[in-house]
Formats: sequence, structure tokens, C-alpha cells
Amino acid sequence: MGFLNEIEPLKQTALAELLAAPDLAALEQTKGAWIGTNGKFTALMKQLGTLSKEEKPAAGKLINAAKLELEAALAARREELELKAALPKEPTDFTLPGRCRALGKLHPLTQVTDDIVRAFRKIGFAVADGPEIEDEYHCFDALNTPADHPARDSQDTFYLNTTDKRLLRTHTSSVQIRVMEKQAPPVRIIVPGRVYRRDNADATHNPTFHQIEGLYVDKNVTVGDLKGTVEFVFRELMGSDVKIRFRPHYFSYTEPSYEIDFTNALVKKMGKDWLEIAGCGMVHPQVFETVGYDAKEWTGWAFGFGIERIAMLRYGINDIRLFYENDVRFLKQF
Repeated sequence: MGFLNEIEPLKQTALAELLAAPDLAALEQTKGAWIGTNGKFTALMKQLGTLSKEEKPAAGKLINAAKLELEAALAARREELELKAALPKEPTDFTLPGRCRALGKLHPLTQVTDDIVRAFRKIGFAVADGPEIEDEYHCFDALNTPADHPARDSQDTFYLNTTDKRLLRTHTSSVQIRVMEKQAPPVRIIVPGRVYRRDNADATHNPTFHQIEGLYVDKNVTVGDLKGTVEFVFRELMGSDVKIRFRPHYFSYTEPSYEIDFTNALVKKMGKDWLEIAGCGMVHPQVFETVGYDAKEWTGWAFGFGIERIAMLRYGINDIRLFYENDVRFLKQF
């Protein structure tokens, strides 16, 4: 009878420790100490084999009942502790109003930018960002733009009244320099962002607009890679009927350089055969030298285009100023 008298006190002690466990980790330790492989209650069960035939039935019944009670207590305490762990750490005022659905819609330029980024992500491009207030080095010098280049004149660039000649960036190409200064090749990035130029506002020009720059640097990169990428992206944006052509051009930071024309049903609807849409080219070796890349080992291409122009084509908008007037009658159409 001594064996039977041990069962109830052990069970009560085990129940008390299980119910007192302060957290889930402590509960698991308590479980192991009592009903785990080497637990105290498990050891008691192993002693059944030493009992006589007369004692075994009663002892087995008591042990099984106690074990079921312990397992039920364990499950109940675990549920309590899991709920406690899920509750906020700080007091919550449940009388506050519920979270409302956001009002409004994404701006059409944001929608187009998201679509462009999504297309580039499909082919492994990451998004990079940089400052809108730039220095001459990153905006011009490092991009092989000489000091007498027209783009650096005050009629094209907004210069700030600072001693170090800070300016509002005229293109997002400055970010490609910042990325290459910090990252060894290969590089595969796109840079969407706002840019500024001294243009008078009219139907097709604005002093501030949005541009997206693409840069790909690796071994054995060719113009064929550039054209294939451009075709893929524009077909994602403008439809499967898009056709692309390159025309020779000049940019100081690419060589050779091209203007990109495209055509599709939208262009035909405008009464045109082709429409200029972007500029591109193979990265100039001088740019690689400036950022410390070996131009004999690495090649790359870059291209950029205006996001507003894509939006105007997609949505049939004929005046760029509509994007910035914040007229709800215009914006709610998107």
C-alpha cells in the first residue's frame, strides 16, 4: 500500500508546479520534470512491474487517472500562456474606434512607377535611391559631363545658394555613381525618383518630373542585352504589340549612345509611326574608371526615361501639368 500512497501526493505537487509555470518555457521544463521521459511521475509508472499481481490493477488505474489529469492541466495551462503571450505588452484601450479603410487612390504616377518597378523586379533588378539635392561631382563630373557642357548652365540646372554649389539633381543617373562607388560589380539596379530642370511649364514640360534610370554591369554585357531588356519592360508596360528601335545619339556618360523609339497601337492612334521614349547606351569607360571599375573586365549599359511620358501614353493624357494640379476630378479617374 505504500506505493499507492505515493501517487496522490506526487500528482498534487505536479499539478501545483504546472499551474504555477510563469511562461511557456518554464511550462515545458516542468512537463519534462514530471511526465517527460525521465520525469518523476514517469519513474513511478515504471515501478508497476515490481508490484504483486493483486496490487497492479489498482495501482495502474490510479496512475493512468493521475496521468490524464496532469496532461489535461498541462494543455489548459499551455493555452493560458499562449493567449497571454499574444496579448499586447502595453495596455490597450478597446474603446477606441476601429481602424478605417484608407480613403482615396494611388496617384497615377505612383501607379505607373509601381508597374515599372514590378516589371524590372521580374528580371532581377533591385531598387536604389539617392538624394535629390546633389553635388556637381555625382550629377556631372563622375558622369563624364565636361564643365562647359550646356546641361551645367544655369538655364538648365537649379543651383542652390551654397558655397559648395549644391544643386537639384537633373537626372537620377547620379545614383548609379553612388551605387558603383559602394558596390563591386555585378550591379543590376533601377532608380525611380524626382528630378528638376529649368523648363517652363507647358503641356509637355515641367520644372520637376519623375525619371527612372536602369543600370546593368557585368562581364560580357552587350547592346543586345540592353535592347532585350528595353523590349521586355515596355511590352510589360504598354502591351505585347510594342516594337522598339534604336537611333544613334550622344550622351557624355555612354558610348555608343542611342535614342529609343517605340511604336504600338497607342502611338498609331496618335497619328504617328514612332515615338521617342528614352535614352540609353553602353556605360562610358571613363565612368567606370571614375568609380574604380576595370573597363577591360566589366561592361554595362544604362538607360533612363520619364515616368510622366509613360503615364500620358497609357492614359491618353495630353498635358503633363494635370499630374501636379491636384484636381480631384482628374485624379479620381485612376
